[in-house]
Amino acid sequence: MLRVWFNKTFSSVAAAIRLIRAADTAREYHILCTHTKAFSPVFLAADESAIEPNKLTGKAYVEWCLEFCREQQIAIFVPGKEAGLISANKEKFAAQGTRVLSVADQQTIELLNDKAAFYHHVKLPLAPPAEFSQFENLEQFEAAYADLRERHPILCVKPAISVYGLGFSVLNEARSSAQLLMEGVQYQMGVEDFRRGIANMGNFRSMLLMEYLDGHEYSVDCLADNGRLICAIPRKKSLLIGHGQTIDIREEIQICAAELAAQYNLNGIFNAQFREGRNGLRLLEINARMSGGIGMACLAGANLPYLMLVGFDRGYEGLEIPALKNGIRVTEMSLPVILQ
Repeated sequence: MLRVWFNKTFSSVAAAIRLIRAADTAREYHILCTHTKAFSPVFLAADESAIEPNKLTGKAYVEWCLEFCREQQIAIFVPGKEAGLISANKEKFAAQGTRVLSVADQQTIELLNDKAAFYHHVKLPLAPPAEFSQFENLEQFEAAYADLRERHPILCVKPAISVYGLGFSVLNEARSSAQLLMEGVQYQMGVEDFRRGIANMGNFRSMLLMEYLDGHEYSVDCLADNGRLICAIPRKKSLLIGHGQTIDIREEIQICAAELAAQYNLNGIFNAQFREGRNGLRLLEINARMSGGIGMACLAGANLPYLMLVGFDRGYEGLEIPALKNGIRVTEMSLPVILQ
């Protein structure tokens, strides 16, 4: 039985671990997970769990990971926290018998995390990024706004580096932020309020001003083998709250997923986000990790976390990829659990 370690990462890893354990009927893999929080719900999904040191980062964290792998006899390490730095040190792990399942190398992970740099770099003719401008002060914002507003009726802002859509907002020219708040409108702010706010800030972290895409969003959970796409499962998100998501196997999205995997030599599970706008399908980002909706994607018929682990362990040749259930509607529901 091989010991497999998932270190601290996003909560979606719990769904991935459950999927692996459900498919691993021969009990070939023993799953360990670690977290800095003693009562992390992720612990309930794994065979074994442990607490990581709090506030440990960088090289010191890598050294702790090396020691943990030695002590726990880890055969396969799937990093979340410090994934780029761990990938850069994978030879050190290999020297002591641990194979690191990295989505990409450190340089690529850093590029994907910086949306401005990524948008300048990526080449995807079928779904290029939305038109954007980068700004770090009021003067740059005003110039970008004047330029983009000539071509796009609605603009939005978001940080160049962020997760989970934090910091995203549509700029509303008709209503103030207070009006939007009182009307219960989410992810919008008054453009004049935004101007006044950044005028008082001087320079700030890099932000993006972009055309707003008002069509369907696609979250695509992908499995790749060193740049070769193995499987891609697109989930089309409903524009109406409470209507779930639909598995929608669009040919152009499959082509885009394959091109992205090849372009960035992606490996294991990654997630790509697209959205439709006035000018067609546009790429939003690549997440070098499993998405929060990985469980919903796997309802289409392909257990991506298990396939990832088996493919990395034994190779993808001869590994059967099930036919996907196109058109099914999926959702998630939360369940109460006892932590202790």
